[in-house]
Parts: sequence; structure tokens; C-alpha cells
Amino acid sequence: MKSQVLKKLVIFGVGLIGGSVASALKKAGSSAEIVGVGRSSESLQTAIDLNVIDTATSNIAEALLHADIVLIAAPVAQTPLILNAIKPHLHADTVVTDAGSTKGDVLACAQEILGEQFTQFVGGHPIAGAEKSGVTAAMADLYINKNVVLTPTLDTNQNAVQRVRELWQNCGANVTEMPAETHDGIFAAVSHLPHLLAFALVDDIASRANAEQLFGFAASGFRDFTRIAGSHPEMWRDISLANKAALLNEITAYQDELSRLKQMLEHDDGDALHALFERASTARNNWAKLKEQ
Repeated sequence: MKSQVLKKLVIFGVGLIGGSVASALKKAGSSAEIVGVGRSSESLQTAIDLNVIDTATSNIAEALLHADIVLIAAPVAQTPLILNAIKPHLHADTVVTDAGSTKGDVLACAQEILGEQFTQFVGGHPIAGAEKSGVTAAMADLYINKNVVLTPTLDTNQNAVQRVRELWQNCGANVTEMPAETHDGIFAAVSHLPHLLAFALVDDIASRANAEQLFGFAASGFRDFTRIAGSHPEMWRDISLANKAALLNEITAYQDELSRLKQMLEHDDGDALHALFERASTARNNWAKLKEQ
């Protein structure tokens, strides 16, 4: 399929994710007009001042005029509001995609709201980020050699898929496709659950009477384990609720693992503890080596 030149990109939510897409395209030499739409005029002005986007507007019809791609990079819970806002102004040749961390709920929402124009929607999820949020955290190299998952359905227009694929490839990303259900199960295990665990541990420590003392002695292990607890609370609230079913399954599985650990400790079963730690250490080190390649 022939590559198509991107002339106009509209980004809803010019924060870390959306802002990094814009910055990456500019660094790659794209001449596309990049228009920002968001809840905060101050944040959008900052994006303009930083040369992340070219213009900003609250006029949806104006923003979507001659737009090639609309990228929804706002928190997942805002997706229905944004889709409803753009639907009356959505042209037949405009592709809509998102960058949300859950996909089943987003696709269902898009299908319900967009109706016949659902064929123009391509679910997407860039596997990249940072604890910091907002446009000032945007990085042009955020997506270099990072994975982006697209979740097209049988109804999705293949030209739309190709356009979104090229968008992310132009940002330096590696693009793969999978069903939304598969995506949500995978990321409940390897992303969403770890975030919940980090948030829960920090909240537990912070709520104790001797919290100041505990934090005072916390060192690199605590820092490394809890780094992601500094992530955007609104975004992770939305992700947790959106992927509730898969996440509940993962919490149950983790509770079962903790119960086994508890029994090992209660029975002073050093051999079982060592075997578990050995399996986990080997698996983690093998994964780290693959990531370094």
C-alpha cells in the first residue's frame, strides 16, 4: 500500500503522549500542520511556545477541516466526550485513532458513537511513557524503538490502519497488531497490575503513623519498585476502571501467589522460597537481556 503524506494532524490532549508524537514528527522533518485541542488553554499555549504544536483551537469544526488524522491522547475516560464532539464534523477521509492503555472499552465506545464511521477508527496503544505528565515532559525520542500496538477489527478500513501505522513508524516506533481482548489481558498483567501494586504500597506506607521514619530509611529498592507510583492519578484511575475485568483476574492471581509466599514463611520453608526466588530471578534477567538487544 502506497505511503501517504501527512498534511494535518489534530491532537486531543497535548500532554506527554500527544506532545511527544508532535515533537517526534517535527524532529523527523514532517511538514504536517499539527493542531492541538484540549481542556487547558494555558497548556496549549505552552505547547505552542515550545514549538510542539503549530496552532490550538477550541473550535472542533475548524480543527477537523482537512484533517488527515485525529489522535486522541487524552485520559481514557474522556474518549466518549471527544468522539461525540468530533462526530458531527468528521469527514469521510479523516482517520481517528487513540493512544489509550485499554482497548476493548475504547473500541466498543467508538463503535457505538461513530456508527458507520467506525471503519475510520483505529485503536492504538504506544508502550512508552514516563512518571511525569504534561506537555513540558514531551520528548521527541520517546517512541524510538518502542512498541505500539494497533487493535483493528474486521470492520476497520485497511487504509486507515496503514495511515496510523505510518504515523507511529515516523515517530520511530515498532508497530504490531492484535485483538483488543488479547491486548487488554496482556497489559493487565505486565502494566496495570504493577502500577496498582506500586500505588498500594506507597499509600500503605504513607498512611502509617511512622510514615516519615519509614520514608527516611527507604532506599534504592523502594525507589525502583515504587517509581511508577508517581504516575498520573487521573489516567491510572481511568485505566483501572476501564480494564476492570482483566485486572481483577490479575489481582486474584497475585493474591494467590502472595498466599503461597506467606505459607512458605509460616512454615520456614527455605527451599521453596529459594526455588521461587530462583525462578523469578532467572525470568527477570532473561527478560532484561532481551530488552537490551
